[in-house]
Amino acid sequence: MRIIAIDGPSGAGKSSYAATLGLPIVPTDHFATWDDPVAWWPRLVDGVIKPLLRGEPGRYRRMDWSGGVPALGPEVVVEPTEVLVVEGVSAGRRAATPWLSQLVWVEAKDALERAVARDGEASRADLVRWKEFELGWFQVDGTRERADLIVQR
Repeated sequence: MRIIAIDGPSGAGKSSYAATLGLPIVPTDHFATWDDPVAWWPRLVDGVIKPLLRGEPGRYRRMDWSGGVPALGPEVVVEPTEVLVVEGVSAGRRAATPWLSQLVWVEAKDALERAVARDGEASRADLVRWKEFELGWFQVDGTRERADLIVQR
């Protein structure tokens, strides 16, 4: 199995880019919360990546935001596939390097405003905090510098 990571700042257009590939997608948005932007990684590795690499279905419980507070929601089953896209902030983290076939970095100059347009004005304060976090995360992780392809939206 090959894994393509599509990473970059929130609001850059990662999800829409990933959708153009016509491949199965596991979004990091199914795992992350405002308070846990990246520490959820073992759930993805143990529940999805490792089983798929063995040719078995992957399973995880996606975050459910319907009650206004994130909680683990329904189980998602990911069937074995030749190519899987992991899309979202931190998808191409350095820890993923052993499994990645390709790392795509997506960026946009107006990413914050795009994210606010997507999530609503009420989310602006959370998105500003998130942007501060991801700026530090990407600098430490060196994600953009390791990308095989850079897409500007």
